[in-house]
Amino acid sequence: MRLRRERLERVRRGTDVVLGRDVRLQAAPGAEIVLGDGCRIGAGTRIVVQAGRVEVGAGALLGERCTLVAHSAIAIGAGAQLGHETMIVDFDHVIDDVERPVRLQPLTSAPVTIGGGARIGLGASVLRGVRVGAGAIVEPRAVVTRDVPAHGHVGGVPAKPVPAVAPTT
Repeated sequence: MRLRRERLERVRRGTDVVLGRDVRLQAAPGAEIVLGDGCRIGAGTRIVVQAGRVEVGAGALLGERCTLVAHSAIAIGAGAQLGHETMIVDFDHVIDDVERPVRLQPLTSAPVTIGGGARIGLGASVLRGVRVGAGAIVEPRAVVTRDVPAHGHVGGVPAKPVPAVAPTT
């Protein structure tokens, strides 16, 4: 893992952590990134912590080109799997004044939690304040704006429960 010396104290990592090529870990002063034992982070992934903490649990897998941006907190449970190009952000801009550019308006943030063993599909987005339960499945390209129960299955934009399909005989 190549990190500039001044950023090393903001990243804690367990044993057997594997980072792909061009992984970028950025933590502002007072922010923290924690990488659990045996986690794998795919090539081109970016983890940016402006404030708070991002924690990737033991054995979790982040695919290539994932983006995690935190202003509050993002927690990814042990054994969770994020497909390539997954995006997790824990903030939004407040858009109260239509005359003012969005970038100049305040932020609102709330923690995002991905439960242990959850699977987030290719290119899915998980937004501010969402909790994805343990063992849940989020289909590819879904946009998750509401909590997903443990072992739930959601898909679509915005994500909604996917009906169970009865097995054929």
